Amino acid sequence: MNLSSTIKSIQDIMRKDDGVDGDAQRLGQLTWMLFLKVFDQREEEWADDNPAYISPLPKEYRWRNWAAYIPGADGKKKPQIAGSELISFVNNELFPTLKEIDANKSPQHKVIRSVFEDANNYMKSGPQMLAVIEKLEDAINFHDFTIRANIGDVYEQLLNDLRGAGNAGEFYTPRAITAFMVDRVNPRLDKRETVMDPACGTGGFLTAAIEHFRNQLATMKSPRPEDKRAIEALILGIEKKQLPHLLCTTNMLLHGIDVPSQIEHKNTLGIGWNEWKASGKVDCIITNPPFGGYEDDGVGSDYPADLRTRETADMFMALIIKKLLKEKAAPRWYYPMDSYLAMASKAR
Repeated sequence: MNLSSTIKSIQDIMRKDDGVDGDAQRLGQLTWMLFLKVFDQREEEWADDNPAYISPLPKEYRWRNWAAYIPGADGKKKPQIAGSELISFVNNELFPTLKEIDANKSPQHKVIRSVFEDANNYMKSGPQMLAVIEKLEDAINFHDFTIRANIGDVYEQLLNDLRGAGNAGEFYTPRAITAFMVDRVNPRLDKRETVMDPACGTGGFLTAAIEHFRNQLATMKSPRPEDKRAIEALILGIEKKQLPHLLCTTNMLLHGIDVPSQIEHKNTLGIGWNEWKASGKVDCIITNPPFGGYEDDGVGSDYPADLRTRETADMFMALIIKKLLKEKAAPRWYYPMDSYLAMASKAR
């Protein structure tokens, strides 16, 4: 069974579970499990490269020690936790621990905390969760570079399917638009130009920027190791809501951003006007912000009088021009397309 078919079969298993209601919940459930599975396999690689590596996860809550199947006495693989006990373990031990990880210890701790602080386990059936885990164990081997190359495309299709999942579709911008906008802005790796999406949703513009930087890296005559390492520091995102933040963080991990701690889980518009510092300004902003949205009373009340508005897209535009872009910057593209509103800006 190929990877795409495996993901579809996992979704079918979840449809049988009374606790998982709708495509958005299925995607959220699959994504936190996929995140822990991929993170665990990346940890194996990090430990190989650095014997002094210390996991941000307590030993008993690493995927390999509770979810991964192990050989039984008869040689057949078996689960480490029985189906009858699994849901209790996830709800009463795993999630409470991950939600309380100390984010100040390291960037990796911050990633784990931000991913799980508002995440939920929707599944109620232990045997069905075991079936999902078994599928992930069989299909997802991140050490296999063929699978690693393909999983990003499969994940992209899952995000594309999110467009039909009610209001959750607002967090996804089609790849054709994200790639076009990044190409037009053309952030430069050799100049170490930072790219931000202050309403990053599932991370489409940011993954397009990562691919854009890597294409530039491939054409450099004499690329240095620091050129490759620089990409991670040049990608910045902020997302208000839990599900798209989880999807974006996992998206970054699947695209080779090992510690996506610069994908922040907060409300961009809820940050005070004067809290933005000049030192945090960036070179490029590419975004598809929510328009016609709603914010709590008081959000934006400290904007300058001539910039105050209740329209969220206009609030983002004011913030981008006045606070987020480096000096001598102006919007280069304001690109409406059907129901999409995309903005791309670059400091000049």
